[in-house]
Amino acid sequence: TWIRDWFQKADKNKDGRMNFKEVQRLLKMMNVDMNEDHALRLFQAADKSESGTLEGEEFVLFYKALTQREEVLSLFQDFSEDGKKLTLLELVDFLRQEQLEDEDTEDLAMELIDKYEPSETARARHVLSADGFLMYLCSPEGSIFNPQHRALWQDMSQPLCHYFISSSHNTYLIEDQIRGQSSIEGYIRALKRGCRCLEVDCWDGPNGEPMVYHGHTFTSKIPFREVVSTLGKYAFKTSDYPVILSLENHCSMEQQEVLAQQLKSILGEQLLTTTTDGHVPSQLPSPEVGTECVRAGHHCPAWEWGEEVDLLSRGKCWRMVLPSGGTQRGSALQKDKESLAQALSDCVVYCKNVSFRGFQEARSHSRPSEISSLAEAKARKLIRDAGNEFVRHNAWQLTRIYPSGMRTDSSNYSPQEMWNVGCQIVALNFQTAGMEMDLCDGLFSQNGRCGYVLKPPFMRDEETPFNPTVQPPSRSVISGQQLPKVANSKDGAIIDPLVRVEIHGVPADQARQETKYIENNGFNPRWDETLQFQLHVPELALVRFVVEDYDKTSRNDFVGQFTLAFANIKPECTVPWLCFRGWSPAARGARPEPSKPQGWAKLGAESVLTNPPTLQDPITAPTNLCPVLSL
Repeated sequence: TWIRDWFQKADKNKDGRMNFKEVQRLLKMMNVDMNEDHALRLFQAADKSESGTLEGEEFVLFYKALTQREEVLSLFQDFSEDGKKLTLLELVDFLRQEQLEDEDTEDLAMELIDKYEPSETARARHVLSADGFLMYLCSPEGSIFNPQHRALWQDMSQPLCHYFISSSHNTYLIEDQIRGQSSIEGYIRALKRGCRCLEVDCWDGPNGEPMVYHGHTFTSKIPFREVVSTLGKYAFKTSDYPVILSLENHCSMEQQEVLAQQLKSILGEQLLTTTTDGHVPSQLPSPEVGTECVRAGHHCPAWEWGEEVDLLSRGKCWRMVLPSGGTQRGSALQKDKESLAQALSDCVVYCKNVSFRGFQEARSHSRPSEISSLAEAKARKLIRDAGNEFVRHNAWQLTRIYPSGMRTDSSNYSPQEMWNVGCQIVALNFQTAGMEMDLCDGLFSQNGRCGYVLKPPFMRDEETPFNPTVQPPSRSVISGQQLPKVANSKDGAIIDPLVRVEIHGVPADQARQETKYIENNGFNPRWDETLQFQLHVPELALVRFVVEDYDKTSRNDFVGQFTLAFANIKPECTVPWLCFRGWSPAARGARPEPSKPQGWAKLGAESVLTNPPTLQDPITAPTNLCPVLSL
């Protein structure tokens, strides 16, 4: 159907035929700057009827001539005896030698033929044609992302402090921190993206109704009731595991009573007001405990008040207490607990709020169920001065990191440096696209997108020494196809694509390399380059593939990117999906036009899909895949 769509777009007079001028127009639409003589030769070769136009099967021939991939055909012919098809046994050889599949390979080969071979005759003969082979390489099965790691594959029975947790800062804002709009859409988008820690700033509102907004600014306001209703509706659409609701309380005693009443009446059984065992908590529960039935009736006291945090499971919610995010705004958070409504206090169960006074003080006087919250600058200082102690501290106690108050434009800090020392709740401005959110999406795209990623073993046991290993990974950037034009580019403009591979991890592993650019070729650029990196701590490394349009006079233009954890990369011939960033006023650059062609890019043996997600949706690989980039 998509080939038919291209045909119809190029067929301006709607006569079911394409003349050469219409073919040239099609090439421009597909971002192909092809020599006119070469295009004419392809046209004439496909015009079997010699009518001067293309129709039906002739257009299919023309399309195949356009999309022929020499590097894919060469790989296909390496395993095909006659160069025209892969028999079942030849496909099994390919899967074992190139894809490193070693279990049930014959059954897998049959499944791939049934799924990707377009010819009914070939399927009946249990063979895979070159077209089917290409479709397989560009499918989810051919993705660079290990499919076993896309599903829920990690141990979810460990304490919360043993997990990285997808976390949002000022979730209600969808623009900047001063005049931006507050909207429940911020919560919907974050939850659909797999976020498990949301923030709510509560202030007194008119008619006794608490409101949510960024205090002492000009941001718009939304009723607290709407936020809680949205949470109840969307909290477990993407993940069944606990949601952490960071409730920043600035309300009067009267409206605190309203907060408690609305939380209990709207969330009902989802709101947990007791510990999991009915006793004063001495350690944190695991994420999976939240999916179990919890006994009601026991209420733990609110030891010390700061920013309140709720943990919600599919059926229950744990309430936690965090500091107020380092702000000194004279809010109710700074008052004694006597100034807090008892009804709201009774919701508190886990995590006593403690001010951070050093690692030795924490070890001597703190409990595992307590928590500290640090500004990004304070966290960086601790990383510089006592990085190893920070890692050991985060092995037994939660730490929350939040953006500097100076980031009024809703920009983000790099989460990687915080993950490097095991900080669990690294809060980012989800509304702002960029490298920082690319890393966040990349880390949490695994484990069923549940919002929890188990930390490496050496970060979960404070007695285990940090013992990094060295692995020399390499990525061969081979080719690309149907890369989109840059947004707002001139008519007829063709991109000059290059690929940059970035390693984000511990300081010793931080690196980036890029290919040469290919002039005037967004349709099928071929780089044929190998980029090599040495990793000291692969368990913490993220790999980011970036495609840019080279510009010798100014900054290169962003085309698309794909990020994933190094541990999730399949070692064989695979394909990453290149994604556009979700557009927002605060995002870098403009949103690509939806009418532009989609594409995938095969990087070294991987493909990357380019497809702009809607503003409301999480960035995920679409299902209507078009080939583009290879590793």
